[in-house]
Amino acid sequence: MHFSPPPYLDPGSGSLIIQILIAVLLGLGVALRTSWGRIKGWFGSKPKAEEDDDQNHDES
Repeated sequence: MHFSPPPYLDPGSGSLIIQILIAVLLGLGVALRTSWGRIKGWFGSKPKAEEDDDQNHDES
């Protein structure tokens, strides 16, 4: 049976990986915050067009 030790991860590489993960999470948070209105618009109800409102007022 052949035993291979787990790969070595030095502290410099570990901190780089942690920094990349934090940067990705913060970047996703900023992207979500800046485009929240557009995302909410996809799932919300659509407002009536102004043209429809104008036509309804003319008929009455």
